[in-house]
Amino acid sequence: MLEIKTKTFKELTKLDLYDLLQLRSEVFVVEQDCVYQDIDGKDQKAIHILGYNDEVLVAYTRIFKPGDYFDEASIGRVVVAKNKRHFKYGNTIMEASIKAVKTYFNENKIKISAQSYLIKFYTSIGFNSVGEEYLEDNIPHIAMIRN
Repeated sequence: MLEIKTKTFKELTKLDLYDLLQLRSEVFVVEQDCVYQDIDGKDQKAIHILGYNDEVLVAYTRIFKPGDYFDEASIGRVVVAKNKRHFKYGNTIMEASIKAVKTYFNENKIKISAQSYLIKFYTSIGFNSVGEEYLEDNIPHIAMIRN
């Protein structure tokens, strides 16, 4: 079971911030062997969607209102701890994130920058590829939209 908590940057505790940065680093930097600037100055504008299993952060996203990241509302930094992926927490955290975009921003159109190997996953939850594949931090990505 995944317990979802939604917080603004100001509502995050020091422990919340530590845990989410640790999870993002564990997956995006270490597991994916990608040196990049994760702490990008955008967390302060985001609403943070935190997914806990037994009080441990195992899934996370951040959402943005239109204009704060893309022209459309957006979801980013989608991450699930490697040892928890078989529980399909990716679906749960994305469902919560899509709902939060509607709740916080009253938006249905959502844009993401998806790692290309996850196109099938994002398509299964209503996103469609737009444009050409591109490299972001030397990893193939594709823009996707959900209406």
